[in-house]
Amino acid sequence: MSMPGVAFVSLGCRVNRVETDVIVSELRRAGLELVRDRKADVIVINTCAVTGEAEAKTRKAIRHAAGLPRHPLVIATGCVATLFSSELEALAPNVLVEVDKGAVARRVLDELQIAGQTSERATDFGSVTATGRTRPGIKVQDGCDLRCTYCIVWKARGASRSVPVDEVVRQVREACDQGAREVVLTGINLGRYRSEVDGRRARLPELLDAVLDQTDVGRVRLGSIEPQDVDERLASVMAASDGRVAPFLHMCLQSGCDETLRRMGRVYNTELFARRMELVRERVEHASFGTDLIVGFPGETEDEFAQSLAFCERARFSHMHVFRYSKRPGTPAATMDNQVGALVAARRSAQAQELSQRMRLAEAQALVGADDLVVVQAPGVGITGGLFDARLDETVPVDSLVPVRIASVGEDATLTCVVPH
Repeated sequence: MSMPGVAFVSLGCRVNRVETDVIVSELRRAGLELVRDRKADVIVINTCAVTGEAEAKTRKAIRHAAGLPRHPLVIATGCVATLFSSELEALAPNVLVEVDKGAVARRVLDELQIAGQTSERATDFGSVTATGRTRPGIKVQDGCDLRCTYCIVWKARGASRSVPVDEVVRQVREACDQGAREVVLTGINLGRYRSEVDGRRARLPELLDAVLDQTDVGRVRLGSIEPQDVDERLASVMAASDGRVAPFLHMCLQSGCDETLRRMGRVYNTELFARRMELVRERVEHASFGTDLIVGFPGETEDEFAQSLAFCERARFSHMHVFRYSKRPGTPAATMDNQVGALVAARRSAQAQELSQRMRLAEAQALVGADDLVVVQAPGVGITGGLFDARLDETVPVDSLVPVRIASVGEDATLTCVVPH
């Protein structure tokens, strides 16, 4: 008799994807089969509440899953599930909510009346999983102590808390044993990592030191980080790692206008942001930067938007994720005066997207002739240290980390790389 099939939907941030990987791994160890949603007996949906639009997508995904012909059991977890559990369960009779992500796998098995074995060390933070990702994520921090006016995630995730250094090292080793050449350290507010090493305080730079010293991982990449947490110590660790820490930081900007940042409740200004970028560029060769940009935030005038774009252009981001502000009920920004109209926000988004593409191509072109390391994810396809797509000889083994020289750049900013002999 075959075991039941389970499908997964992960919405929102990379942290959600990492958490979903943990649940997948737990259920596969228990013997369940990973299948497409239309063949599933259970569908697990990891929800996102970062914006009103994200919450709407969550509800749509739950309704779709609950209405599939096999009438599967739908288990919702994640931020929307934490904030609005009763509302989600009211969407359909076959929808259940499990707020504790560490208990999702056991809940699935209990509902299916399967006496499977999940990992004894399954926790809220989870462990590295073998679910097909060539660059597995490891959640080292959760929660947020900031109170940005557009965000409700701090209510859903709670206060900042961190995984002990020894546990992170164990997970990295496990990932290496499973064949990973690069791991990505993730968190809701990664720069707030706080733990101890040998009785001494450990923050993110010390965590990186421990991972580099105590594991054989080829490359460590950092997830999204706040600019105020990028300091000389972090830059020094990146610079001294000889490429083992990816020369890339995703620093959250949100707006390049100080007045808009003030209304957002952000705790830095553009001057600080620029200084921290320059600090890394001075220390780390070929450093590149990604960011998030919100356009159409309440009260954003044409002049403020122009200031924001001008700052982004000076910053030379290689990756810029552009978001149109989406009203998130329950946040201060949702009731602010001077809400920006949808058409204006759409125009600004298009302008920002055009700038993003131009900057990405320019940053890629500046790398021609440089040496890098590429994680090969599929035949002839990989990712560079600066998070650019790379093309290389298809004979290079998949899941390897290889030194390359960047030979040319395509119109889409994909780098053509050669492996030196």
